Amino acid sequence: GRVCVLKSHRGTGLGAGLIRAALAAAEGRARKARLGAQVHALGFYEALGFTAVGPVFDDAGIPHRDMVRDL
Repeated sequence: GRVCVLKSHRGTGLGAGLIRAALAAAEGRARKARLGAQVHALGFYEALGFTAVGPVFDDAGIPHRDMVRDL
């Protein structure tokens, strides 16, 4: 799936809160979290502890990179 925050609500911490909630729900159920991030959003996910891995790939015409984080 995708995570999307309305443009009018970006920069409010809502997206980070959604990701943190998903990570909390996954703790104890998995050792790592993995996602495909749009290249322009890498910094957002890096600030949440994710690290980019592998090459850039196309998803729906948008450049992405896989990212991982230990739980």
